[in-house]
Amino acid sequence: MTAEPAVAPDHGQFADGGARGLAGAGEPDDAARQLYLSILAEGGRIPFTGIHDTEQAALQQLVDIGLLMPNPMDACYTAVSPRSVSDRLGAELRSEATRLLVRAENLPGALDSLTRAYDAMPRPSGRTGGAVHVEGHVHIRQRISQLVSDCRTEVLTAQPGHRPADTLQVAVLQDVQLLQRGCSLRTIYQPVAFADQPAVAYADEVTRHGSLIRVLDEPFQRLMVFDRAVAVISANDDNSAAAFITDPAVIAHLVGAFERDWARADTTEAAAALGHGQARSTPDRVGRLLARGLTQRAVATRLGLSERTVAAHISRLRDRYGAQTLFQLGWLMRGSRDDR
Repeated sequence: MTAEPAVAPDHGQFADGGARGLAGAGEPDDAARQLYLSILAEGGRIPFTGIHDTEQAALQQLVDIGLLMPNPMDACYTAVSPRSVSDRLGAELRSEATRLLVRAENLPGALDSLTRAYDAMPRPSGRTGGAVHVEGHVHIRQRISQLVSDCRTEVLTAQPGHRPADTLQVAVLQDVQLLQRGCSLRTIYQPVAFADQPAVAYADEVTRHGSLIRVLDEPFQRLMVFDRAVAVISANDDNSAAAFITDPAVIAHLVGAFERDWARADTTEAAAALGHGQARSTPDRVGRLLARGLTQRAVATRLGLSERTVAAHISRLRDRYGAQTLFQLGWLMRGSRDDR
């Protein structure tokens, strides 16, 4: 009388009984490899009842990949040659790669109607002499987001002063996607920008994806240039209006100014801000500018600080150096710097 076959444990296989394969299960981890080797040491088979509870996850991996085959007739698992599994899965992966390549080739066509609709979307009016003037932070951010998504090669940005945390939350998502598309991103900051933790977190994230950052301890204007085809500059003091410039001559001038600032900007300050070196403290920057002959107001403007904050730093510096006037303080600090 023939024995009834044992019921194999349920491993969630496909209806045809085939293994999921490397594409679905990944490579075997250390525990799965050790279990497979121990089964080989036992002659390439192990009873259904010979698997401990602690080995169930490793067993499932081996079955998913196809390195073990359940055999209900003999109530055991049988080892399968990794060579045959590799050949089969290699063919599966090559087929999947071909399918993905075909999808990639067909994707632009599939999105063609949406692309045409995007290109036909109404743009802000107000063009005068190669520039479009946009008012309102919401509209400005929307237009910049469109430029970021359309960008194909390069973005240049100069960002003086502080950047609001909510702005950085939006920017980091856009900029990481930009960098992942293969575009380059270079940004110039003032030192005061890195006094805010959100700015440091933003800079750390984008530099991990290939962005380049430098710090310039001088006043400069806010600027963004996309693919050297569109430049964005502030159109008023509170940045609530912006000019989007397409005139090639103006863009060339703005890019030239950016490159000059980039050449003078400091990579050491940027590295220090991201925790890779020693940054100058704000009092030290105040002192350096005083030593160069700048007034209190000029120092405040240069560093993007209030005059009250600068006055507090100056008061502490006067106490430290025993100075009675700004001129005397600048002279004493210059002498101190020369001594070093």
